[in-house]
Parts: sequence; C-alpha cells; structure tokens
Amino acid sequence: MAKKEFKKEDEQLQQVDAALSNTGKWIEEHSKVLTIAVAVVVLIVLGIILANNYICKPKAIEASNENAKANVYFAQGEWEKALNGDDNECIGFEAIADEYKLYQQGKLAALYAGVCYYKLGDYENAKTMLSKFSASDLMIDPAANILLGDTYVQLQDYAKAVKAFEAAAASKNELLAPISLKKAGFVYLEMGNKSAAKKVFETIKNDYPQAQEAQDIDKYIVIAQ
Repeated sequence: MAKKEFKKEDEQLQQVDAALSNTGKWIEEHSKVLTIAVAVVVLIVLGIILANNYICKPKAIEASNENAKANVYFAQGEWEKALNGDDNECIGFEAIADEYKLYQQGKLAALYAGVCYYKLGDYENAKTMLSKFSASDLMIDPAANILLGDTYVQLQDYAKAVKAFEAAAASKNELLAPISLKKAGFVYLEMGNKSAAKKVFETIKNDYPQAQEAQDIDKYIVIAQ
C-alpha cells in the first residue's frame, strides 16, 4: 500500500517537473517577446508618472492660479469680470472651465461660472455651466445641486428642479438636505403634487427635527394634505 502511495507521489512530482521544464522552455523560446512586453509595461508606467509630474500637475497649478485671479472679482460681486475676465491677467471662470475641463479646478470654475450667470440673470447659461460640475464633496456637491434646482425653477422646468433638489437631499448633509427638501416640497406644491410635497415635508420633520426648516414644517404638511 505504501509503495503504491510513494509511486503515486513520484508520478505527481514527475508531472510537476515536466510542467516546470515545459514552462522554462516556453520562456526561453519566447524570451524576446516577454522582454518587449515587460519593456512596454515599464514605458507605460513611466509615461503615466511623467505625464502626472510634468503635464497634469503644472496644468492643475495653472488652473488654480487662474481661479484665484477670477475669485478676486467674484468676492467683490463683479460677476461679469469674474465670468469673462478683465482683458488683462484674468481670463475668467468660463475660459478656465473650458481650457482646464479635464482637471478638478476646471470643474470648480464651471461651478463659479454657473453662479455668475445666475447672478446676472442668464439662467440658460447658468444651467449649462452648473450641469458640468461634479464633485464628491459633501458640502459643495449638494450646494451646486441646490443652485441648479433654483435655476430650473427660474426656467419653470419644475420636474428637473425637483430632481436637482432631491439629488442634493440624497447627500443627507445635516445643513443642506433639509433646505433642498423644503425647496422640493414647494416645487411639488407648485406642480399640484401634494402627496409628494407632504412626503418631503414629513422627511424634514422626522429626519431633521433640529433643522431651522423643521420649525414651521407642520403648517406646510397641513397645506399638503
């Protein structure tokens, strides 16, 4: 019995040796192909590193510097100059959003441009710019969606307004979610959808009882009956 087991193990070892031998021969026969493949992988990795260090990072820094210039006008409420530049050193948020659209700073510029257009009463362009913005930040993203919702309200596109407000509420941000829910409730009332309005008002009451928006929420629940 023991001899059979040893014989079986010996056969298995021979199979392993044969497999390793075949693998070694294959590697030897295809060494040139493998060398080229490894070289290509190394070049790709180096290319990514070089692109990140010598193209992406400098471009991101450029975009950040351009945003800083436009932000000076934005902080002063000079929406036109913040948006379109000053024909001097500042190119403006719209140009930044276009030139650096592949970078986060370019996306942030699109948000600022959307705010500028909204302040200037150009809601179509505000909608276009705000729709370009996306982020995972729990404050900026819902705030952008709230402004987008307000823009759709100005355009009387209530279905899209509600969608934007509810996207903001989905963040469950303790400050911004109740604000966006209340706005959604008002739009639902404007649309004549009282059941949907009641639902979002009740969500404020149950999920955000400490929020300022919850203080008078009962009267809106009654209105939505």
